[in-house]
Amino acid sequence: MPRDIGRFRKLTDNEPHNGPVSQINMNNPFDYSPSPNCEKAFRFLLAKLELLTLSKRREDINLSHELREGKMLGVMIAEDKSGRRQFLFAFSGQLGAFGFLHPLFVPPVFDYLQPDGYFKSKERAISLINSEILSLENESLPIAQKEFDDVSGRLNSEVADFQRRCKESKAARDIIRKQGISDPAITAKLINQSRFEKAELRRIKNKVKELLAPLNANLSEIRNKINVLKSQRRAGSEALQDWLFSNFSLLNARGESKTLSEIFADTPGGIPPSGAGECCAPKLLQEAYRQGLTPLEIAEYWYGKPKHGEIRRAGEFYPACRGKCLPILTWMLEGLQVCPPLSSSDSSSSAPAEPEIIFENDLFCVVNKPSGMLSVPGKVESLSVEEWLGNRYAGSRQVKMAHRLDRDTSGLLIATFTPEAYKTIQSLFARRMVKKRYVALLEGDYKAKGIPQSGQIKLPLIPDIYDRPRQRIDHEHGKEAVTDFEFTGVEDSRSRVLLYPHTGRTHQLRVHTAAIEGLALPIAGDKLYGSGGGKNSERLLLHAQSIEFSFPPDGKHYSFEIPAPF
Repeated sequence: MPRDIGRFRKLTDNEPHNGPVSQINMNNPFDYSPSPNCEKAFRFLLAKLELLTLSKRREDINLSHELREGKMLGVMIAEDKSGRRQFLFAFSGQLGAFGFLHPLFVPPVFDYLQPDGYFKSKERAISLINSEILSLENESLPIAQKEFDDVSGRLNSEVADFQRRCKESKAARDIIRKQGISDPAITAKLINQSRFEKAELRRIKNKVKELLAPLNANLSEIRNKINVLKSQRRAGSEALQDWLFSNFSLLNARGESKTLSEIFADTPGGIPPSGAGECCAPKLLQEAYRQGLTPLEIAEYWYGKPKHGEIRRAGEFYPACRGKCLPILTWMLEGLQVCPPLSSSDSSSSAPAEPEIIFENDLFCVVNKPSGMLSVPGKVESLSVEEWLGNRYAGSRQVKMAHRLDRDTSGLLIATFTPEAYKTIQSLFARRMVKKRYVALLEGDYKAKGIPQSGQIKLPLIPDIYDRPRQRIDHEHGKEAVTDFEFTGVEDSRSRVLLYPHTGRTHQLRVHTAAIEGLALPIAGDKLYGSGGGKNSERLLLHAQSIEFSFPPDGKHYSFEIPAPF
């Protein structure tokens, strides 16, 4: 494929991207803070995109409009064999009429969208099958069904009308028989009349079957044809998907290649998800390897509006997604020196403070959890509150957390000591009989943004299956999530707010505060949904301040409160 030299650009002394590389190893794409070089490269890209808005060329205007609807953009700084550094740009997925190709960005890993190529020709064939299915389902089938229903309704009405007359005739004959008439002629007439009506009813029903048979056969033929076409569509789609995954080949730093099918063969699903290999990081790495460049730094930023219920903020950086990119980048980074995740280095250098037990009895205790500590054991090797309590009681009590807080959230947690106490408190949570209050500092002035001082947020949430542990808003499939809020003041351009969750969904408060449909003010220090908390060491400024409930086993009412450490 001919390569447009505009697809990647060299750093020159006249451009603001020159300067020392901040590390010898490439930053970890799943946990990083963008270097000054990447920040400058992104600003340079933004300047280029801003020029598109001033262009009079229709394709530039269309590109600008599509990008503003929401795209992840990636930047990479790489070095050639002579030590000269270059930077590359990428966008995630496709760009409408442009497909995968635009001079400002690197090409795709595999351009399967060539108009006369195998993929598009097979896709057109599948599309024709789909069009035929839609035509049958939306036109032929309704017409045939209506014709059958009309004729069936008319004939069944005739049958019902004749059965009514037969019933009336039988009632009249019964009256005559009850009068004790013994005339053989009259008796024979009554019998013949009954026989005739029964025979006539059979003839009418047979006529109905005869008239409906071709109409029913036509309906069956259309339905069978739809089923055959759907099978053909499914087989064609699966074959095309297999072809795509088997021909979509990705390089690593050693120059080796693997297909998507091979990369995902050992994953739990075994099959690549839709869009795998089309994110920014795989595109940037593939182009660097193609050009014989050594990747040095990478960063991905959101540009434009958030979409599909995702919580994204324009201009903020984000780690590579794990659902699609973790298996791919694990392969592509082989042979390349990569920095460890920032979180692992942070956790090793500074362990969180110990929890504080503020109340305990024989059934449960209430703990003040520090930020940075897990509630229960997780995938990372880090001491959890549950384990800390287990160690403290040295096996004398059966410790089980009744609920959880996010690792970076501080505040009150309930731990139980007996199965009965655990079931009781779980039941209280399920019936929403536990009152909780959180306090948070949000990025921005709620007054300046015209946000009401108090109110309620109702935004259903669902896990982002391709980018766990992130959650997203889904009004169709999401689970109910309700939060009351009350602002109490503004401090240094940050808004202090009290949050009262009615439900306990994962990341509920973080999403409800950050989402455009919510408060549009992310919690300070939120690395997932906020303004890049990874740029500094600030913790998530969210604290479970109070918890209140009545405990049936002892009939007492409990209320606990602990001030926020910020």
